[in-house]
Amino acid sequence: MASLSVRRIDNEIYELLRSRAAQHGVSMEEEVRQIIQRAVAAPQRLSQLALECFGPENGVELDLPGRHPHEPLAFDE
Repeated sequence: MASLSVRRIDNEIYELLRSRAAQHGVSMEEEVRQIIQRAVAAPQRLSQLALECFGPENGVELDLPGRHPHEPLAFDE
């Protein structure tokens, strides 16, 4: 695996990162790995991205219309 060193991080950012890692119960190094992974990885599903941007945590409640099943297509006719 590759390694990366980051220099000249503001002290305030460093302390916020340290605090965030402690809240998640991981090392600062692991916290940074997770942040980078989330920043550069595409969401597995578009619906996951929509929930992250517009989900209940962000004050948006979507009322989606119901879906009705349909009969399968018959290709033998």
